[in-house]
Amino acid sequence: MQISFFVDPQHRAPSRLLRDWPTLVDVAEAAQRGGVRVSVVQACSHSERLTCNGVEYHFFAADPAAKTVASTKGLDTLIHSLEADVFHVHGLGFPADVEVLAEMAPDAPIMVQDHADQLPRIWRRGAWRRAFALASGVAFCAREQGEPWRAAGLIGAGTQIYEIPESSSRFNPGQQAEARARTPLTGDPCLLWVGHLNANKDPLTVLDGVSEAVRELPGLQLWCCFGSAPLRAQVMRRIERDPRLTGRVHLLGSIPHAEIESFMRAADFFVQGSRREGSGYALLEALACGLPPVVTDIPSFRSLTADGSVGRLWSCGDARGLSAALLSIASQPREPLRTQVRAHFDRALSFDALGRALAETYQRLKPGLLRRDHRRQAGARANPI
Repeated sequence: MQISFFVDPQHRAPSRLLRDWPTLVDVAEAAQRGGVRVSVVQACSHSERLTCNGVEYHFFAADPAAKTVASTKGLDTLIHSLEADVFHVHGLGFPADVEVLAEMAPDAPIMVQDHADQLPRIWRRGAWRRAFALASGVAFCAREQGEPWRAAGLIGAGTQIYEIPESSSRFNPGQQAEARARTPLTGDPCLLWVGHLNANKDPLTVLDGVSEAVRELPGLQLWCCFGSAPLRAQVMRRIERDPRLTGRVHLLGSIPHAEIESFMRAADFFVQGSRREGSGYALLEALACGLPPVVTDIPSFRSLTADGSVGRLWSCGDARGLSAALLSIASQPREPLRTQVRAHFDRALSFDALGRALAETYQRLKPGLLRRDHRRQAGARANPI
């Protein structure tokens, strides 16, 4: 069972959540591809049962008066009826709910998965410590991301840390020339930024690095797609006062997600300056398109790029490091790079790869799980309802 105790603040209907939260569907279907019978239980403002591509989704109306979301009346009955062998809890921020879940089904192992969660304040850590003591495993995009939690005493020595990406991407490579014709992108090289203009994404360092690289790459153009932009004014001032940036950095603003695939196909390289990421959905999408990344050397990006074996990594805040990385990768033949990036994605980050990783992890948590699940599925086929 994949279960989430997060309640949508917009109070959307379950059918709408299946459309608006693609990861909810994608991760469940990936596990199913790995040979696991999957049920999804999701806190919501409405109760409803839906089936999509063979996965059952059980939305339960969380009771705001209950002590915890997991204490909602009737949830224990639903949990027991689904007879889960393993619980996969999305998010580290629900320690009280994990405790309740463990009481409901004490014999089923629990794995909790990080979704860019922050370490709790010191005075609140007791609840996390108790919850993680009940969990058999904790998953991060990169194992290294779990070390601060272990060092803080929240994850005990007996709890395994697993390395599993948060999701994958349905994007695919395409013809660059066709994509260029559908988008405004130009440049040699053509760099694409997809991310907020905020302190964590560090666009100012990226601009400094691009300005330095332009000395050797006069045809360079940088195209920036972004949503929220608290640093927009600073970014614009930085561009305006630097003649090497003026006219070659293009602030496109918000682009519909469906169009980002074409932008990634049209670009030569994907650039990002993040100081911290839970995983990096934009990077995953770039890799899916075969777009070589030039991104910061942080744990999740190291994991997603196989320690920089595809693309280039540079140190956070190091503009000269970014410039050197751009000069290095721009000197390489581009089509072989794109082929290498997509091959890495297919091998390590595709939905099939994610499904294998999930199934193998569930199997470690509950030895014999896949054999039992296959028997259940065979029984269901022999005795259809």
